[in-house]
Amino acid sequence: MVSQEVQQPSGAKPRFFYGYIVVIAAFFIMVVIWGAYNAFGVFFEPLLTDFGWTRAMTSGAFSLSIIMHGLLSIVMGRLTDRFGPRIVMSLCGFFLGLGFLLMSQISAAWQLYLFYGVITGIGMGGAWVPLMSTIARWFIRRRGMMTGIIIAGLGIGGLIIPPVANWLISTQGWRTSYIILGSMVLVVVVLAAQFLKRDPTKVGQVPYGENKRGEHVVKLETEGFSLKEAIYTRQFWTFFAMLFCFGFCVYTIMVHIAPHAIDLGISATTAANILATIGGLGIVGNVVLGNAADRIGNRWTFIIGFILIAAALLWLVPATEAWILYLFAAVFGFAHGGWAASESPLVARLFGLRSHGSILGVAAFGFTIGAAVGPFLAGYMFDATGSYQVALLVCAGLSIAGIILTSLLRPTHREGSV
Repeated sequence: MVSQEVQQPSGAKPRFFYGYIVVIAAFFIMVVIWGAYNAFGVFFEPLLTDFGWTRAMTSGAFSLSIIMHGLLSIVMGRLTDRFGPRIVMSLCGFFLGLGFLLMSQISAAWQLYLFYGVITGIGMGGAWVPLMSTIARWFIRRRGMMTGIIIAGLGIGGLIIPPVANWLISTQGWRTSYIILGSMVLVVVVLAAQFLKRDPTKVGQVPYGENKRGEHVVKLETEGFSLKEAIYTRQFWTFFAMLFCFGFCVYTIMVHIAPHAIDLGISATTAANILATIGGLGIVGNVVLGNAADRIGNRWTFIIGFILIAAALLWLVPATEAWILYLFAAVFGFAHGGWAASESPLVARLFGLRSHGSILGVAAFGFTIGAAVGPFLAGYMFDATGSYQVALLVCAGLSIAGIILTSLLRPTHREGSV
């Protein structure tokens, strides 16, 4: 049954634009969800130490969670189109918190794969598409900026939570740390989700930048491509391949940069801070490139991001000192923040809002495949060679492929520029 929202009388002048409340709620959800999820790299070494698993085996649980995240993103995108984000995000917050809580009890590899790979992966199904699709419906003007602000929450979470998790592990142990993270996720996400609304028509408003109240209620539901129409376009599959390269590079680094730093003789605390630097500069990239995308186009922010990532990865390959890893993390964080801010607005530009959640969910599965394959393959390469250098070169090659793919992306006939 479709959730019922309180309708504001059409003639009433709103005291404030409710879209900003949606932005704030989505921002806090992003801080908690992605900060806790991206702390996996900090838990990596303690898990290896306690259980003696290989890096490929440990990375495999993360890869499984990414696959579940991608598959469920398709489902959650469709459910958001139909029922709205409040119910979807409440459900996802429950599963994500539960997965972290259960991680405190693992004693075997199958439990790692079930609790983190499956249950946490189910919860992560709502961590991107429902929020991005909802913001696209609330804003026409400033869509890139508002998307960037929300995704800055991802960066802030990545800046704060990994170092805090590292401190908790050192003082309380990794099991207690997972209990604390799980409790925080469960409470914050479920509470913040109650403030989300699917689109402005639910409160008698229109999207920011839309001047014609009477026309938009119809347009919101009918303009743009259906999912079936979108997947028959060349643009969809070009975008899908771009997101594969994006996901492969981002999560290979997010999972393995801290272990790589420790292998170089850098302390666990410094390794956690390097991971946090990616999150911190991601905030800047979200806001700066998200704002720039409103002027130069989302395609160009992707091109800029891929160029920066390729250069940073080639810089990282021979690196042995902490300051070089910090510099890499700063450039990498800035670039991937810009990518993240441009993804949902680019879908809206290419295919409209009619089935935005569904199209974004299916397209984002390209990211999922890359994000699942990358960490596992990097772990396998390390187990085989004793080094991450080959994996880093593969990431650099995919970044260059991303530049080419993005350069080939062109507008669809029925929608605007990219």
